[in-house]
Amino acid sequence: MTDEHAPPPPASGLVPADDPPPVPPEKPLPGECCESGCPICVYDLYAEALDEYRRALDAWKRRHPGAPPP
Repeated sequence: MTDEHAPPPPASGLVPADDPPPVPPEKPLPGECCESGCPICVYDLYAEALDEYRRALDAWKRRHPGAPPP
């Protein structure tokens, strides 16, 4: 059974507005690290956010195989 009211799939290369690509995290500025050996440095937090971004981007690319790279 088909749903006559379902939206058509996006054309190749187009991305639906409700599923935009993930946004990469902002890299910390040089002055944001205090260089005192904090247990959780801003660079550690950035590395974690970058890993999460890469995972999200890979998943987004699988959902939109024909989309241009963000």
